[in-house]
Amino acid sequence: MTLKGIDVSGHQGETYATSGMKFVFVKGTEGRTYVNAKQTPQARHGREAGLILGFYHFLHPGNIQAQAEHFVTKCASQPGDILACDWESTSTGSAACEEKDAFIKTVKRLRPDHRVLLYCPTSYWKTRDTTSYCGDGLWIAEYGVGAGRPHIQADWLFHQYTSKPIDTSVGQFEDKAALKAWATKQLAPA
Repeated sequence: MTLKGIDVSGHQGETYATSGMKFVFVKGTEGRTYVNAKQTPQARHGREAGLILGFYHFLHPGNIQAQAEHFVTKCASQPGDILACDWESTSTGSAACEEKDAFIKTVKRLRPDHRVLLYCPTSYWKTRDTTSYCGDGLWIAEYGVGAGRPHIQADWLFHQYTSKPIDTSVGQFEDKAALKAWATKQLAPA
């Protein structure tokens, strides 16, 4: 069974539709300076709706330690929330695979009470990734395919399959309780 969820950023409002959703990923930070000013009310809205929470950082090339520290100090996460590295093209280029790995490892070291994921499009996973390192799991983005059917052979935990009307993903968990147990490290990784 798969669970449905969304991700929101500063482009969305402080509240959003939660009907049928089991989780939400909120953009926390980007680079070394950007902080999503709406993340705290967006997270509060998700928590009040009973959703499992995650936060993501939009990774830029360079200054990886500073970006990891910026993320963990500025995102509105609580222990047990999922953290993610969003690895894709930016206005300044894209981080190298080694930088992506270093970011995830640093966040895991700085926030050992959180699961840390890699989010990336299938093109990055297939052509830019050389290590297959994704921390505690892979959140893969591929549109134009059925929900839960990305064209990769690697194990994945979340699949973002559409951006219309909002970025929507499915998670490979039996139910919301299983996702919550995984996120809070009550179960072994899937």
